[in-house]
Amino acid sequence: MEKSKILLIDDDKSLLVTLRDFLRFEGYEVETAASGEEGLEKLTSVAPDLIVLDMSMPGMGGMGFLEKITEDGRPRYPVLVLTAKAQMAEFFGAVEVDGFVAKPCDPQDLLMEISRIVFLTRGKPVATGAGAVGRLRVLLGEDDEAVADELTVALAAAGCMVRCVTQGAELLERAILERPDVVVVKQAIAADEGGAVARMLGEMPHTGKTPVVIYDAPEASGPDGTTRARVRGHNPDAVAAAVRQLAAGG
Repeated sequence: MEKSKILLIDDDKSLLVTLRDFLRFEGYEVETAASGEEGLEKLTSVAPDLIVLDMSMPGMGGMGFLEKITEDGRPRYPVLVLTAKAQMAEFFGAVEVDGFVAKPCDPQDLLMEISRIVFLTRGKPVATGAGAVGRLRVLLGEDDEAVADELTVALAAAGCMVRCVTQGAELLERAILERPDVVVVKQAIAADEGGAVARMLGEMPHTGKTPVVIYDAPEASGPDGTTRARVRGHNPDAVAAAVRQLAAGG
C-alpha cells in the first residue's frame, strides 16, 4: 500500500527532525522544509497528501505560505496548522484549513489529527446511519458532573468516544482543535454570554457544519435541514437518539 506523503514545515530544526523520525516510524513518507520559501520549493517536486505547517517562522511565515498556495479561498493541499495556543484565535477565524494543533504538541495528539485529515481527504467513505455512531467523536458540554456521567455512559454504550468540558470557552476551543463529529451541549452553556457560544459554533468556518445537539432546551426540535437538534431535558436515551439522527444526516 502506498504511504501517505506529508510535507512538514517548521523553522525549529530539532522539532523538525523529531517529528520527521516519529512520523516515518508511524508509516508516513515525510519531506521537511525549514521555511515557507523552502516549502514552496518542495512543492515543485512533491505532491503531499498533507502539509503540517508552523505559523510563526521568519520570512514569509506560515500565513505567507498559505497565501501562495491558496486558490479560490482554499489551499490546494490539505493543511494542518501548528501554532502557539496563545495565537490560536488570531488564525482560526480567517484561515480555511483542515485542522489545528497547539504548540507545544503531544506527538500522539498530532498523529491522531494527521490520521483523521488524511483519512477524510483521501476520499475514503465514512459510514452513516445508526451504525456510524460507533465511529463518532462526541464533544460534550456539561457542567454538572452527575449529568455528564449519565450522558457519557449512554453515548459510550452507543459506541461513541466522548470528551467532556464544562465551560463555553473550552467547548469552542476543543471544537476548533479537535474537530469532533458531533457537539452535544447543554442549553445553558450553548447560550453562555448571550448566545455567543452557539452563535460562534455556527459562524466559524471550522465548526459551522458540525452537527450540534442542544439539550435542556425549552422545546424539542429536529434538524429541519440544519445541523442542529434540540432535546427537552437531558434524558440520555433521547440525547443519544438525537446524535444518531444527525449522524444519519437528519
